[in-house]
Amino acid sequence: MNKKADLVIVGAGPAGMTAALYASRAGLSVIMIDASAPGGKLLKTYLVDNYPGVPEIPGPDLAIQMYQQSVQFGAEFMNGMVKEVTKDRQVILENGETIDAKTVLIATGAKERTLNIPGEEDAIGHGESFCAVCDGAFFRNKDVAVIGGGNSALEETQFLTQFVNKAQIIIRRDAFRAETHLQEKVENNPKIEVIRDSIPKEVKLTDGKVSGLIIENVKTKEQTELPVSGLFPYIGHIPETDMVKNLGITDEAGYIVANLQMQTAVPGVFAAGDCVSKDLRQIVTAAGDGAIAAQMAFKFIEDFC
Repeated sequence: MNKKADLVIVGAGPAGMTAALYASRAGLSVIMIDASAPGGKLLKTYLVDNYPGVPEIPGPDLAIQMYQQSVQFGAEFMNGMVKEVTKDRQVILENGETIDAKTVLIATGAKERTLNIPGEEDAIGHGESFCAVCDGAFFRNKDVAVIGGGNSALEETQFLTQFVNKAQIIIRRDAFRAETHLQEKVENNPKIEVIRDSIPKEVKLTDGKVSGLIIENVKTKEQTELPVSGLFPYIGHIPETDMVKNLGITDEAGYIVANLQMQTAVPGVFAAGDCVSKDLRQIVTAAGDGAIAAQMAFKFIEDFC
């Protein structure tokens, strides 16, 4: 017999965990599914200092607190990979297990975008990392390169400086996109060098490990090789929405289209967090999405189930 639940949440990041809290407090039976530990990108975030009411906290610590609260009213966490969500709200896992849901919330977030340059495929896991918090200590007293000019790139570079000899930030333009206070920290850190108007062209490996990065100046087309042992790209994300591609609810970039009630074009299927097509993707917006989605799922069940 298939499992049944009022609400199945696919993804256990801030959006999914907030929805689990709100929905279970409202009396719904909730199953929250994720292929990894609860927390989403919080697990890869060094410090969070912009979550209201929490002055400053390591990302993994906030993830633990959110998870403990999300299950205290009876929501069940299940470790697994969701293969497909059907129009009649069946959630099919990779292991063949199926859950019949009255409502479904997709809160799967987005994965890191790769550089897609020669040498990168062999470099991932051998000097190229997408998580400074996870892997920064492996580059103690070495030189590394960070690609990107947004908040994540600057935050992670700042974190890396407690380990590395030097961190070089490569940005395509001559100005950062990050918040001003982050730019000031980076520009005042003697361990950080900013290389502007440049893009990565090739990752060099020696004995199977990253040993250099070839960059190109976008104005002069001059190429330079940086001798680095580590590479950290922070150039955006790709939404994790393959399990709903059959539903026709995503835009051209793969993000889910949802209204202000977090409802998709499929009745009873909601979306929240970074997998949704929107302008701002932050912990606080994901949590807000999750709260709305849980309330709307409760209302849908009241009205139609």
